[in-house]
Amino acid sequence: MLRLSEDYSLVLYQDVLWGDMDAYGHVNNAVYFRYFEDVRMAYFVETGIMRIKEETGVGPILATTTSDFKFPLTYPDKLQIACKAEVTGPKKVLFEYAIHSEGHDKLAATGSSLVVFFDYGRHSSTEVPSEIVAAISDLNHS
Repeated sequence: MLRLSEDYSLVLYQDVLWGDMDAYGHVNNAVYFRYFEDVRMAYFVETGIMRIKEETGVGPILATTTSDFKFPLTYPDKLQIACKAEVTGPKKVLFEYAIHSEGHDKLAATGSSLVVFFDYGRHSSTEVPSEIVAAISDLNHS
């Protein structure tokens, strides 16, 4: 079985829900983006991004997101949803994702998101806080 934890900083384990499926009998393509969001939010919590947003008003805002669908997921299944991040500029963090079907032992999708840090009080982009840069580095090397 593929072990995403070897290549990604954070892995969530979750079930495919019946309601994730569409009329074509597989998980709707929009749901894959929800899976990416689930692991991204877990990453935000793990690195303190959400805490800093609450304390300072500086936090992430999604700029772009993409997915490469490789295998159609169906109910029932158990998933590994993985994420890693890299600070790619003073204001930007790139997230990369993978979704693995445990039932079929196949990679179902990969994707990415570009997140820009944003000062919600000033309504403008801002530098990634140094505490977040350090937390991302620490998680990448743990």
